[in-house]
Amino acid sequence: MRRTDIGTVGLAGTPVSKADRAYQAILEGIRDQRHEPGDRLVLSQIAAELGMSVVPVREAIRRLQSEKLVAYERNVGATVVGIDPVEYRHTMETLALVEGFSTAQCAPHVTAEDLSAAREVNATMRAMTASEKAWDPVAFTELNRRFHSILFEHHQNEHVHDLVHRGWNRLAALRSSTFAYVPGRAVASVDEHEHLLRLIEDGARFEEIEAAARAHRLNTLHAYLAHQGELS
Repeated sequence: MRRTDIGTVGLAGTPVSKADRAYQAILEGIRDQRHEPGDRLVLSQIAAELGMSVVPVREAIRRLQSEKLVAYERNVGATVVGIDPVEYRHTMETLALVEGFSTAQCAPHVTAEDLSAAREVNATMRAMTASEKAWDPVAFTELNRRFHSILFEHHQNEHVHDLVHRGWNRLAALRSSTFAYVPGRAVASVDEHEHLLRLIEDGARFEEIEAAARAHRLNTLHAYLAHQGELS
């Protein structure tokens, strides 16, 4: 991105508002654990760090509040929230639906270059699971996010795409990775990635790709719930 008199301009030349920049900055702080659950978000401090007034920061906070990543309490201000187990389950179930649909809808538009890039990411993930020394559940989760982002790059429905990212952002508020609790799930997840890539590569039917992508997300949820003793 580059700065202009009207704010920030993306690589494609699309203007990015100051509120969007503030939103991304705070969200990244939540993802990389610089903002922990319960941390107070001081608008004036964030505005000073970003070189802007508090107005766009306040707008960004409202957006994060609507996504349930930030709570606002009178006489306290904005604070970072986590996700309780029930919301985690509901978020994962919702993601299974929208990710499955989005993956299947995008599949015909995925290029050979996309498949190659996704396989490269998946290979890095597989190598990470093969070595206890190399294992990093948080880094693995970020690679997982990157893998799926490649498949969603050619999204056909902006609303569904937005729902996917809202779900990802809610999961980011956990400050940890499901794979930290059930590391054994990581190997199966990598295998499921390759299966999904083969389906896309072979031009499988929409229903088959959708079912595979949906099951992939639900398998992670079920592994976590089984670990927690919540799945019969």
